[in-house]
Amino acid sequence: MLSWSTRLRRAPVTIFLAMLPFFFSCAGCRAAQPWPLWNGYGARFIHADGRVVDPQGGSRTTSEGQSYALFFALVNNDRARFDKLLGWTQNNLASGDMSRHLPGWLWGKAGDGSWKLLDASSAADSDCWIAYSLLEAGRLWKHSAYTELGRAMLTMIAAQEVSDLPGFGPMLMPGPSANFIHDGVSTVDPSYIPLFLFERFAAADPAGPWSAIAANLPRLIAQTSRGGFAMDGADYVPGRGFTPIAFPPSAAGNSQPPALGSYEAIRVYLWAGMVNPAVKVRAGLLESLSGMATYLANHGAPPEKVSDQGVAMAQDGPVGFSAAVLPYLLATGGTQKAVAAQRGRIAAARVPGSGLYSSNPPGSAYYEAYYDQNLILFGTGFAEGRFSFSPGGELKVEWTR
Repeated sequence: MLSWSTRLRRAPVTIFLAMLPFFFSCAGCRAAQPWPLWNGYGARFIHADGRVVDPQGGSRTTSEGQSYALFFALVNNDRARFDKLLGWTQNNLASGDMSRHLPGWLWGKAGDGSWKLLDASSAADSDCWIAYSLLEAGRLWKHSAYTELGRAMLTMIAAQEVSDLPGFGPMLMPGPSANFIHDGVSTVDPSYIPLFLFERFAAADPAGPWSAIAANLPRLIAQTSRGGFAMDGADYVPGRGFTPIAFPPSAAGNSQPPALGSYEAIRVYLWAGMVNPAVKVRAGLLESLSGMATYLANHGAPPEKVSDQGVAMAQDGPVGFSAAVLPYLLATGGTQKAVAAQRGRIAAARVPGSGLYSSNPPGSAYYEAYYDQNLILFGTGFAEGRFSFSPGGELKVEWTR
């Protein structure tokens, strides 16, 4: 299949001429302010060809990593890197054409030593973040090819990853619907559904299920949370509602681990804190998650794990958790002490030289962990005003102001 960059080179002359302004200037915008963490992240985790690498995962690449990097590249007005990321994702995770194939979620080293797509099943949260970044890149960079690809992805997400839960309504599933509905039980992950993405999708595709999903999200968060804490995942049974489960389900194996609020759920607070104050359901979302604010009023860090009864366990979460709750605390009017504690914890975890962060000792397996850096890019980038979201979900970025 032709690469993204090759397709652009072979585009008609009229398209090439239309693109010329982007090579020389960007009307109405300016360079983004230096973002040391993004620069450090790129140097550590992004290869020159646009592949995002997770060193702690055997140097694997996930569609999640590609999707987040695309968003951060757009926030930083880094179009060259955006195109590299997009091209690698399309060519290696989506059979060369993301207008026809949603990206597979896992790429890495196979048993025979070759590097290839190891699992072609899509991950719905990554698909939504990629589609969103494409829509917003098309709008902000005024380039319709991104917009068209984003719309094509929305069509596939609606067809393949959205299900109508009986007695509840339309909801995004974690991946292909058939993989998460068994014997009348539907599995959901509340962290896969940032409200602002779906508000934006509703405007871009009014005929799609996006408005209904956005309308159902506050009930989903309220009914899946326990004691004001978000859970990693939940099973839905018509007539019985939601029951917290370990997520992803495949991690259960033969012995079912306990249901928790942990590495998945931490993003629920992050997304809720980023919702524009003018959005009417914002207050209800934050109220459903009030357990975390109460906990942080008396503790210096978010818990790594919360039980399915809404009881926080003693161990502190990694530094990325502190960054994830920062927008949430600012949105809830958290105490100055709680906000200062998270800011201080983040600052203390900065690694001299790399510009990255770690709450683990040097040389440890999870030193400068990939997932922490993503949470910190989101949490501190938002708190610093590098990006925000309009009431309709449009991305507001520093370099356009």
